[in-house]
Amino acid sequence: MNISTKGRYGLRALLDIACNYHGKPVTLSAISLRQQISEGYLEQLMSPLKKARIIVSSRGAQGGYMLARDPQDIVVGEIFRALEGPLNLAVCASEEEANACSKKDCCGSGYLWEEIQKAIAEVLDSHTLADLINKETR
Repeated sequence: MNISTKGRYGLRALLDIACNYHGKPVTLSAISLRQQISEGYLEQLMSPLKKARIIVSSRGAQGGYMLARDPQDIVVGEIFRALEGPLNLAVCASEEEANACSKKDCCGSGYLWEEIQKAIAEVLDSHTLADLINKETR
């Protein structure tokens, strides 16, 4: 199981914005340079983050991106869901559709996938951007 670059790079970009916002929006070119992620790819990540109201943008010469809320109010799980969609380890453990698997009652492994899914969701939903920033600065 791999988390895609959308989730990993999106989280890195948001941490960069949180750490480098000093009253002025953070530009994609600055994030790109520091994080070594192409500007084109960063642009693709910003749209779902804006739609999820995790970031806001401003246009113009002094434009860029800012967090829509304080870092302690942005949960890592919501970032991953905005970029990757619902957590779906297996059809029978889907966050999207309850009882999506027709074999759920007879395969015997559904319980395992649900437990793993819950553990992943619990970890992602128990950390905020502020938590990650605090751990990094220690």
